[in-house]
Amino acid sequence: MKRTWILGLLVAALAQSETLAQEADSLGLPRFLAPEERDLMKTYVPPASPDAPSHLPSSPMRAAAEWEESQGVQITWRSFPTILRQIVVAAQREGKVFIVANASDTTNIKNAILQGGGTLENLVFVIAPSNSIWCRDYGAWSVYSNDIDSLYFVDWIYNRPRPLDDQIPLALSNQLGVPLFQMTSPPNDLVHAGGNFMVDGFGTGFSSRLILSENPNKTEAQIDSLMRRFMGIRRYVKMPVLPYDVIHHIDMHMKLLDEETLLVGEYPPGVSDGPQIEANLQYVLNNFRTCYGRPYRVIRIPMPPDQFGRYPSQGGYYRTYTNSLIINKTVIVPTYEPRYDTTALRIYREAMPGYRIVGIDCNQIIPQLGAIHCVTKEIAARNPVLIAHKRLLDSPDTSAREIVAKITSRGGVARADVFWTTDTTLGFQSAPMTQFAPDSFRAVLSFPSARNLPQTVYYYIAATTNAGKRVTKPLTAEQGGAWRFTIQPSLASRDAPKSVAAFSLEQNYPNPFNPTTIIVYSLPSASDVRLELFDVLGRKVATLVEARQSAGKQVCLLDASRLALASGVYFYRLQASGTNGERFVQTRKMTLMK
Repeated sequence: MKRTWILGLLVAALAQSETLAQEADSLGLPRFLAPEERDLMKTYVPPASPDAPSHLPSSPMRAAAEWEESQGVQITWRSFPTILRQIVVAAQREGKVFIVANASDTTNIKNAILQGGGTLENLVFVIAPSNSIWCRDYGAWSVYSNDIDSLYFVDWIYNRPRPLDDQIPLALSNQLGVPLFQMTSPPNDLVHAGGNFMVDGFGTGFSSRLILSENPNKTEAQIDSLMRRFMGIRRYVKMPVLPYDVIHHIDMHMKLLDEETLLVGEYPPGVSDGPQIEANLQYVLNNFRTCYGRPYRVIRIPMPPDQFGRYPSQGGYYRTYTNSLIINKTVIVPTYEPRYDTTALRIYREAMPGYRIVGIDCNQIIPQLGAIHCVTKEIAARNPVLIAHKRLLDSPDTSAREIVAKITSRGGVARADVFWTTDTTLGFQSAPMTQFAPDSFRAVLSFPSARNLPQTVYYYIAATTNAGKRVTKPLTAEQGGAWRFTIQPSLASRDAPKSVAAFSLEQNYPNPFNPTTIIVYSLPSASDVRLELFDVLGRKVATLVEARQSAGKQVCLLDASRLALASGVYFYRLQASGTNGERFVQTRKMTLMK
């Protein structure tokens, strides 16, 4: 009886929603709630499929970041075909383009793409009805079990009464053979929109506080719990909504470019949403650090006025450059007028070296409060290689620098290397990384003297799996996107590192931590080393290092998520036996806070 009642509501909602879509089909439904939809939303019952599980995942999950390797991108061919065609042409060289469309439209779509300079390569049609073009908000989210094991999709309740859109994640799941977790039925139901969510790939998520107001029957703690269990979000940053953006989705003014870099829209002082954006940014900077325990790097990009010189507070359109798409080694950016676009595209090129930056005119679509990011949804790779590395910063140390990385792959990592150079015109030289703990690799690089002049070092990490797959970090490293840091030799000569004279075990950093921390210890001579982790009751949790190691500083990267550690106090103990018979034992305390 209950199922019949739900089906009846669903049929009625489908019919009404389809009517709305047909009436608005010239431009399509807007990204915001259309006036006719406001009453519908009050009684809207989202569709749910008995074929997709609504229970909790059985393994720890990790939501993939946008800049990670992806197999392709989804779009819904509903309206704004000129913009969609340009997205296809730009994206199809980076992977598959999954086009949600009606079966009767596929021939016309192919012809439009060919006429726009594209090809039929890498096109995959997902035959399904739709209500709107805004697949960022209703599309499936890519997550992995156990960081990198298996790819899953997660589907929220779309915060619009558009049941056809709400069913597209299931259609995509069925066609791609990717299991789908639905967050559409109590107690695991969640109303959310993809444009109001950013993730760093290491357990930190960002949203506006719209997520709280759209789920009034849930406490913030309950929302955080659902995001942790389904998405692996252990730290959920929520910022006040902006007064003039109407939809309150953060992709209209903010974007993560990597796990440590925030691209933030900037208005002239005191204009429009500028003051609230600045207040939100300061809230983030004052209260949160990156997954590596450092302050976020902030890059600002203009929020331009509309063609009449008006900002949103003056009734102008909400033009934004942060509403872009990262698809493997290409970034697709909305553009509006050359006098503003030139600066914005330069900022992207400087912030994301090695990426191909493509601009697409979005004047036609921006009145609907959306642009490139809003009409696309990346689909993560099936067998990823995850590389976590706290990149090196400018330093006075010219003698050597240690490169430490956590590298994980479902099939195992066959080898890892660091490539570096002080002159990119001469190419890169490589140094093999040695594995010193599960999934943990290190290498020490020595640099020639800079002769009292600043010297820039370029470097990147490359990993090859046992299956032969090779991935670099940064992803665009071999296209000019290597990391760089500068050595100041005048300071280096004064602060040159001295040889180790004794055993030592340093306090882990950061502490408290979540989920990773670094343990550093020193050996005066080659030693047999055992580094162990214990819980507060003295029970051994893990052996982090058990090996013979050379003299000097040693670094161990501890990842609590890999060990499935609960919040609390832990102790790490170093035991070392040197070649000269000396012995060393020391224990320190650390705190894991989730």
